[in-house]
Amino acid sequence: MNKLWKSFNVTANFNTPMQAIYDVWAKPAGLEYWFLRSADFTGTDGKSISKDTYLKAGDTYSWLWHGYSDDVCETGKVVEANGKDLFKFTFTDHCIVTVGLTEKEGLTILELIQSEIPEETDPTKNLYVQCSIGWTFYLANLKSMIEGGIDLRNKNMELHSNFK
Repeated sequence: MNKLWKSFNVTANFNTPMQAIYDVWAKPAGLEYWFLRSADFTGTDGKSISKDTYLKAGDTYSWLWHGYSDDVCETGKVVEANGKDLFKFTFTDHCIVTVGLTEKEGLTILELIQSEIPEETDPTKNLYVQCSIGWTFYLANLKSMIEGGIDLRNKNMELHSNFK
């Protein structure tokens, strides 16, 4: 497989303090605010993590999305969380997603890198394409929610696409 298809990055800027952007990645309630229907985490001690608690390396998750049934569940773990500008976790098919934050010219710059994307033999399940489209949408939704309060997600199961 060409190494160009093994990772991609998506960048967005926010007119919001860096800590506020970090918090919506590193707390379950933050992830539910802009990304997920449900973000349940379990600590390394086996106990459920409250929605407003900062996540740390080793915590595991179970995620559900709006517009999809509970059968569509993503599980994984937090790989690294430094409390200010780096959050890293496993994602679909053992990929690694790294979220890095910097400040430049009064803006918070977010760079998301999804790496270790496996080779796909079925082009309809191409993680490189599907995930890059998905992250682009969700980062646009994060910007919309943080800067304008408008949620772009479809939360109505009756409007879920029936196209095959």
